[in-house]
Amino acid sequence: MIDPLIVLTGERATLLRSIAELGDFQPGSITNTVRRCGKPECHCAKPDDPGHGPHFQLTRKINGKTATQNLPSPAVVRKAEGEIAEYRRFQTLTGELVDVNRKNCGLRPVERTEQTPQEKKRPMRSGARGRGK
Repeated sequence: MIDPLIVLTGERATLLRSIAELGDFQPGSITNTVRRCGKPECHCAKPDDPGHGPHFQLTRKINGKTATQNLPSPAVVRKAEGEIAEYRRFQTLTGELVDVNRKNCGLRPVERTEQTPQEKKRPMRSGARGRGK
């Protein structure tokens, strides 16, 4: 029978390699808007006219605040879409890495060591009787 700890260690190494191979990434979302400029003589003032646009923007959180960046060309939009897709891949891989590590921690045996004099003085606590419970 194959040792599950060895299998999980191999999975972890594969995930770490995949993370290391990621390209540029950033969180965010791309939105597009169509605007009316407000000039009465402009084509966008006509009732059935779609307006100016679409104008693409990248929206993301930076230091807890929403930041919006205009994406002026289709090439810039494609670049941002690729970076966002790579960020989503990063999120998936890190979630898988956490799961593998959690399983690893549960399977890894506890090493028996000699208690230090300080540890010998401390009473053992159960999880349910800890502070504030």
